[in-house]
Amino acid sequence: MDTNIGSLDSCKPTSNDVCCPANGTVSTIQGSVSPTIINSSEATLGRHLARRLVQVGISDVFSVPGDFNLTLLDHLIAEPGLNLIGCCNELNAGYAADGYARSRGVGACVVTFTVGGLSVLNAIAGAYSENLPLICIVGGPNSNDYGTNRILHHTIGLPDFSQELRCFQTVTCYQAVVNNLEDAHEMIDTAISTALKESKPVYISISCNLPAIPHPTFAREPVPFSLSPKLSNKIGLEAAVEAAAEFLNKAVKPVLVGGPKLRVAKACEAFVELADASGYAVAVMPSGKGLVPEHHPHFIGTYWGAVSTAFCAEIVESADAYLFAGPIYNDYSSVGYSLLLKKEKAIIVQPDRVVIGNGPAFGCVLMKDFLRELAKRLKHNNTAYENYHRIFVPEGQPLKAAPKEPLRVNVLFQHIQKMLSSDSAVIAETGDSWFNCQKLKLPPGCGYEFQMQYGSIGWSVGATLGYAQAVPEKRVIACIGDGSFQVTAQDVSTMLRCGQKTVIFLINNGGYTIEVEIHDGPYNVIKNWNYTALVDAIHNGEGKCWTAKVFCEEELIEAIETATGAKKDCLCFIEVIVHKDDTSKELLEWGSRVSAANSRPPNPQ
Repeated sequence: MDTNIGSLDSCKPTSNDVCCPANGTVSTIQGSVSPTIINSSEATLGRHLARRLVQVGISDVFSVPGDFNLTLLDHLIAEPGLNLIGCCNELNAGYAADGYARSRGVGACVVTFTVGGLSVLNAIAGAYSENLPLICIVGGPNSNDYGTNRILHHTIGLPDFSQELRCFQTVTCYQAVVNNLEDAHEMIDTAISTALKESKPVYISISCNLPAIPHPTFAREPVPFSLSPKLSNKIGLEAAVEAAAEFLNKAVKPVLVGGPKLRVAKACEAFVELADASGYAVAVMPSGKGLVPEHHPHFIGTYWGAVSTAFCAEIVESADAYLFAGPIYNDYSSVGYSLLLKKEKAIIVQPDRVVIGNGPAFGCVLMKDFLRELAKRLKHNNTAYENYHRIFVPEGQPLKAAPKEPLRVNVLFQHIQKMLSSDSAVIAETGDSWFNCQKLKLPPGCGYEFQMQYGSIGWSVGATLGYAQAVPEKRVIACIGDGSFQVTAQDVSTMLRCGQKTVIFLINNGGYTIEVEIHDGPYNVIKNWNYTALVDAIHNGEGKCWTAKVFCEEELIEAIETATGAKKDCLCFIEVIVHKDDTSKELLEWGSRVSAANSRPPNPQ
């Protein structure tokens, strides 16, 4: 049996009220006062759906109009609590709903049948991989066309309307095809509540002729959801805590490592309670950055195998016991399956399951319950943190640049670090920004998001739009490579329409740098754009926008001063020109290991 975890072949807390329900089963609040009766002409499917979205905490819906969803969009616009945001394409609408859900706890997008649905599919798959509750609404064919032999536009020319549905079945946890008013109320409510329970996307297709038709099932104001929380098996919880406490209390230098599933388990606060009580050194997996407070007194950095932050891997991998809360061990997070961890030393805590060493395993145990109870049973042990403190050497500063010397990436991120505060959030695009942003030290309250499991380039443009819309009180700082930006650049336009004040650092190094370090070739070189001129053209004098192109540190300092001063209420786009081979040392190491994993020869037959 392979005992090397890194070679296995195999949060942001939200509130528990009706706006951001906890995982659990569905019921409805049975109040003593009957829900408000709605004027019969307004008792429509479209109004019910709009009210439901508002009730679960959505105030912005990202959409692209198409003839099958136009009537539905009319009803969403008519809802006072909803703001309909038109995006430039469906992919970005999905990415925006993804970014929105990361902050608000749930997001929604509306597209048209098949041409829109299949375009948004990639974004929905990404949200599925990241455990985000996202409601994807599609305007579907007229209800009279189902069951006929008719061929419709926006399809592949077959009289079968199920192609889109079949595509969504693998990347959503529930699918509702609403082509009958009799069961529309139940299907819509089940879909939305399932998204919240499972923390996964759902698919709702609504026939284009149904949203405006009154029906008795919509005659009353919808009763808010009450999602009963899941409960741990008490006997299993006690047994898991007892076994884990025995395992950890006999260890000499145990450590804690937080992973990305802390968010879906709603266990961020419980993890901090455990860290406080135990005194253990605390690290975070790269995809969990932002879920664990980096100002915690025992925080030692990002554990990412060979590309960990300084001195973190040495402490984690030399520990005689480690508790991983909500980890995902894939080829990226394990740096090509090269983590130096041993399964027999590990406690793996998933959202509803605990595995201790090579066994035993305990099911029906919720992570947040387990961590809180374990905190009460552990002896205080700060040995690992003391070891870290002894060997730690503060990071050096980048070499001082000569006057007008071409800008280096490490100098850029030194200045981005100074911009961070509790009023900011960082969005890191797939690529070298993954590695450079991992080294940023997040102050209390500073948000941080990136898409590591799915790793779709271009994600950050739409996600920045959605995240900034969800938390207008924060200023989002997006770090985007030129190759990724070319995939989804159009929705800078939507950011301007929404009056957002994001700062975008466009890192122009002439290609797909992350791909270069995995496997180079001429396909990794892209056509250079005049990015600032492009954004100026998109701006076109409408909205608040400021652009700058910087080649050296002096120009960068001046641009940041302007973006945080005179132009602080504008969308600021700063194009940073750097050398094509200027990458983080972590990407160089990570790329070579992932390349080795990708190029393994076939096993003998």
